[in-house]
Amino acid sequence: MRRVVDTNVAILANGQCVGIRPACQLAALQALRRLLEDGTIVIDIAGAILSEYRRYLQPKGQPGVGDRFFREILMNYGGRVDRVELPTNTDGSYMDFPIDERLRAFDPSDRKFAAAARRGEALVMNAIDTDWLYFRSALAENGILVDFICGCNQSEWFSERSI
Repeated sequence: MRRVVDTNVAILANGQCVGIRPACQLAALQALRRLLEDGTIVIDIAGAILSEYRRYLQPKGQPGVGDRFFREILMNYGGRVDRVELPTNTDGSYMDFPIDERLRAFDPSDRKFAAAARRGEALVMNAIDTDWLYFRSALAENGILVDFICGCNQSEWFSERSI
């Protein structure tokens, strides 16, 4: 199992998302645990993915599973972290992010995950980020597949109290 993990998965595993169904949070916890036990995490050599993790997660590995995930990556996770080169164009965009008009509105902050997945031949692990859902067909047609750990029905992500 090779995965590029969108930050929303670790944030959700830490319990930092209000209004999300418990089943979705549990899915994030279980997915990260499985990945830490028997998977390969793909990140970029330049550190763009780690920089985003650092903004939202605690490198001490506490108090949540998402924080532990981040710590394991920093400690090289038993050699199972695959760091891939993500070359950029002169404008700073990722060469491995598809040039496809349908993806023009795809969140620029998520493009590093998509490019890493494409370069590293991995799936993107997503929990509750709608961009992955809205653009999944165009991404898939460009070789970027997404593991929707909370499913593809956005209404099932949120608790009834938050709707």
